[in-house]
Amino acid sequence: CLNGETLNPPPIWLMRQAGRYLPEYMGIRSSVTNFLDLCYNSDLATEITLQPIRRFGFDAAIIFSDILVLPDALGQKVDFKSGIGPVLKPIRSRNQIGELKQVCEQEILKPVYESISKVAASLGPGVALIGFAGAPWTVATYMVEGGSSKGFNYVKNWAISDPEGFGELIKKLIESTTVHLTKQIEAGAEVIQIFDSWAGILSPSEFQRWCVEPVAEVVRSIKVDYPEIPIIGFPKGAGLSYEGYAEKTGVDGVSVDYTVSPAWMGQTLQRKTAVQGNLDPHILQVGGSVMINEVSKIKKSLENGPFIFNLGHGILPDTPPINVSHLIELVRDP
Repeated sequence: CLNGETLNPPPIWLMRQAGRYLPEYMGIRSSVTNFLDLCYNSDLATEITLQPIRRFGFDAAIIFSDILVLPDALGQKVDFKSGIGPVLKPIRSRNQIGELKQVCEQEILKPVYESISKVAASLGPGVALIGFAGAPWTVATYMVEGGSSKGFNYVKNWAISDPEGFGELIKKLIESTTVHLTKQIEAGAEVIQIFDSWAGILSPSEFQRWCVEPVAEVVRSIKVDYPEIPIIGFPKGAGLSYEGYAEKTGVDGVSVDYTVSPAWMGQTLQRKTAVQGNLDPHILQVGGSVMINEVSKIKKSLENGPFIFNLGHGILPDTPPINVSHLIELVRDP
C-alpha cells in the first residue's frame, strides 16, 4: 500500500495493539515496576510485540517501545508514575539544552534495536515490522512541559517568544530522531511511523515551522540511505493541514485521526498519498452495530486507493479483545 498499490481487503494493524487491553500484556506489566524497564528489556519487549500478532493475526507488528526513550537517551530524567504518566525534569532554556548529551546514548537504546532484531526473526513473511519515533515537536512538548499537558503554555510560549532558542532543541531532536530511526531500520524495521501527537495545538504557520519542516528533514535524511523504506507520518489533529503535510514532508503515507471525514480522505488526501486510519477508538471499544456501520463507511470511502486500516488513535485500555477480533473480520470481509 505504501508504494501506491491498492489492496482489497486492506491490510490492518492498530496503534497500541500491544498494550493494556490484553490480559497477557497486563501479566507481564505487573511483573515490572518501571514502565521504561519493559522498553529496555529486549526479551519482554519482543514478547509484548508478538502477543497481538499471535492472538489476532494483524498484518503488521509495531515494536513495543515509547517515544520518550529518546529524551531519556539524551540525558533528561524520565520517569513514569502510576496514575500520572510520564514525568520529566523540564528543559525550558538554551542553557538546559546544553546540558543534554550531544547525541543519543546508544547503550541505553541498544535493547530497543535488539528487540527489533528478535521480532524480525520471529515474524512470518506476511507480517511487516514497524519501527517508530515521536516527531521532534511532540517529543519537545514533553521535554519542555515536564510531561503531559493541557495548555502547553511553557512550550508554546518558548517557541513563540524565542524561536531561535527553541529551534536549537528541535534541531537536536531532528538529529537524534534520524539516528534512532536509522538504527531501527538497520535492526530490521521494514516500515517507520513518526508520531506527532500534539501537532493539532499549533497555528498553521507554527505547524509548518515546528511539525512539517522537522519531519521533512528527518524523512530526507533517512531516504538518502534507505529510499526503499516507507515512512508514515501521523500529525494528529492536523485537520485541514493534513493535505499540506502529505505534500511537503515527503512521507509515503499519512495516518489520519478520527475527526476527519473518510470521504474527504478519499476525495482529497488519498489522491496524493497512501492513507491510514481512522476508526474512532471509542467505537472499537463499544463494538456492535455502530462499529459495523462505521467500518463499512471507511472501507467504502477508501477502497479505490492505497489504504491501511487503523484507528484514529491508540486502542483504549478497556477495549474488549473480542471487539478487536470482530473488527479484523469486518475489515477482511470482501
